[in-house]
Amino acid sequence: MKPSQNLPLHALARRTGKISGSNNNVLLRSRGVATAPSTAYLAPTHKPKSPPSAATANTLALGKEYLLPVYARPEFVLAHGKGSYVWDVDGNKYLDFSAGIAVNALGHADEGVLQVLTEQAGKLLHTSNVYHNEWAGKLAKLLVTLTQTEGGLGYAAGAKATETGSGGAKAFFANSGTEANEGALKIARKVGKERWAEANGKSWDDPACTKNRIACFENSFHGRSMGALSVTSNPKYQKPFAPLIPGVDVGKLNDLAGLETLVGEDTCAVIVEPIQGEGGINDANVEWLRALRKRCDAVGAVLIFDEIQCGLYRTGTLWAHSSLPAECHPDIVTMAKPLANGYPIGAVVLRDSVAATMTPGTHGTTFGGSPLACAIGHYVVSRLSSPEFISKMTDTSKYLGERLEALPKWYPGLLEERVRGRGHIRGLGFKDVEVPGRIVELARERGVFVLTAGKNAVRLVPSLNVGKEEVDLAVDVLEGCLSVSYH
Repeated sequence: MKPSQNLPLHALARRTGKISGSNNNVLLRSRGVATAPSTAYLAPTHKPKSPPSAATANTLALGKEYLLPVYARPEFVLAHGKGSYVWDVDGNKYLDFSAGIAVNALGHADEGVLQVLTEQAGKLLHTSNVYHNEWAGKLAKLLVTLTQTEGGLGYAAGAKATETGSGGAKAFFANSGTEANEGALKIARKVGKERWAEANGKSWDDPACTKNRIACFENSFHGRSMGALSVTSNPKYQKPFAPLIPGVDVGKLNDLAGLETLVGEDTCAVIVEPIQGEGGINDANVEWLRALRKRCDAVGAVLIFDEIQCGLYRTGTLWAHSSLPAECHPDIVTMAKPLANGYPIGAVVLRDSVAATMTPGTHGTTFGGSPLACAIGHYVVSRLSSPEFISKMTDTSKYLGERLEALPKWYPGLLEERVRGRGHIRGLGFKDVEVPGRIVELARERGVFVLTAGKNAVRLVPSLNVGKEEVDLAVDVLEGCLSVSYH
């Protein structure tokens, strides 16, 4: 529906307080004059065809017959994407505000990523870690020097890197976030044994060593392999695969009083997400992180920050902890999702004081750190860290925040008062745990992908180069979905 041709848009907005029609709504909201939710997306526009087209039906049939049925997926088939949009095989266009679960930092089919992928794949795809390749060291240096200058792992933001650009930290490359966390936990276990041995005047492999416990937190998500799953304290994920690895203690995020009991002399590692992603977009507060760091130092435990979802500029800074005081920083930070914009890679970056425990043969990977993965990773991180990119991202995230902050005021019966997260990792908390899943479905039926998080949140993790027009479309659709649910 179009507004009257006799009234300019701003005049119509003043008269009605709202406007129908997605294009007009975008214009109005970009000027900050909207005073009511959009009514442009009350009706679904992207419901799957019934019966499905032949192309869709054939693909769904193949999956049903040959794929392990561990995913409950909507019945359409994605074919291609560009930027923040994807299309299914029937030509329907969707705005991807999930970015492949916070992976596609530069969106779909980025031309620069495609060029690097094509050129490097034509030169050297894989060699294994039996040999050096030219890209692993370059990507490691980039991650370490950015950490030193932008803040993290004990470096305050704005600090100068050493002359060589190295020293102070090391990197290890894996294939996924789960593998990165597994590597971090292994390293912490070894450090714990060595610290125990030094304190007790014994050998690190003495069976009497008790410094092997790992602390994690409720609503965490660290992966689905047995080690990472053991510190992912969610019964839904854990129960079918019990018994898990022993020696894991579970605390509560931001519980200051519980830290002394949780982190004891036998604790070798503490793993935490500075912003819990899968668990609900829950922030760890500064005072609690400072106390956690202090407690880890007191007992000689390695502090691991899992920044697989919240790191690499998703919050607006290199790490979610980059802007925090150095006394809140971890010994190890793990990453994966956006590192190569969808090409599989994970990484561990750790302080030299912790890295010193690892010697040839103590850890390894066949595919991790391949020339292709690291070449793409180097390109992606170089793009994300450019001042121009950060400036645009900061501007867009501010606008996204402004749009989202209006929603609890308009839908007080549905939404919590505070919008969770920051930057390009945001969460809408709902008062009824039954509603988030329905909102995700309603948004998809209107052409926008969002995700649930935890028991009661809808998660927005768009590409980091998303524009204001995409923000307007996504939030307009959410307003329509909330209106349908609210009434």
